[in-house]
Amino acid sequence: MDAHTDRHRRAAEILRDARLARTPIDQLPEICRPRDEPDGYAVQEALHALLSVAGLGSIVGHKIGCTTPVMQAYLGIQNPCAGGVHAATVYRRAARVRHGAYLRVGVECEIAVRLGRDLGPMGAPFDQARVAPAVEAVLAAMEIVDDRYRDYRTLDVPTLIADDFFNAGCVLGTPVTRWRDLDLPALTGVTRLNGVEVGRGEGRAVMGHPFEALAWLANLRARLGLGLRVGDFILLGSVVETRWVSPGDEVAVAIEGLGEVTATFAR
Repeated sequence: MDAHTDRHRRAAEILRDARLARTPIDQLPEICRPRDEPDGYAVQEALHALLSVAGLGSIVGHKIGCTTPVMQAYLGIQNPCAGGVHAATVYRRAARVRHGAYLRVGVECEIAVRLGRDLGPMGAPFDQARVAPAVEAVLAAMEIVDDRYRDYRTLDVPTLIADDFFNAGCVLGTPVTRWRDLDLPALTGVTRLNGVEVGRGEGRAVMGHPFEALAWLANLRARLGLGLRVGDFILLGSVVETRWVSPGDEVAVAIEGLGEVTATFAR
């Protein structure tokens, strides 16, 4: 094991242990702290392997954070950041989860896609037009996020990337395969908390068009020597600011033309 691999594994072990024990994450030790964003993604890959073995299952999807002005302003981070989604954290249409299973749990309102073909590194560079034929379906989605950090504002972005950039799972809606009939940038997403609307936004907030975020991720993965695979789903970024939830809360996310997903955070 070379020095880089050893450093990445050590950082990943710290992040794994904290996530499984629901212990707030502090700044990583300098000796293994990721030095830049590519280094953060290398730690993330090592973390995925450890969490898969620990029972969270394989990576079946991806999330992209900070693709919209509302989330960039909220987190104070001006560029998109990606993370993985493990199989055991994915719910279909409706979820009932235990609020106490998270440190500080929140929800985000997202448009997602499911791929019908690979977007491999050899196909880069990608743009909106080049990724569109790979999209098999578009879905309404709720990302479940967890503020696992003592104070995320004191952490560097590469460390947040290494820890999957807040991802803790998702609820996926019914796949819509006739998405070409929809004007994706014009679709409105709404978050309701206990029946009360708490935010709304449009698909165009995601980098002008949701597929621009997909292209960004495909290009990022290509630079890392990785790809996106048929069957993968991708959460493209929240059109509504994160809403933190309390025990007993019921949340609904609806995307015009794509349907609704729900989650109950049981006491």
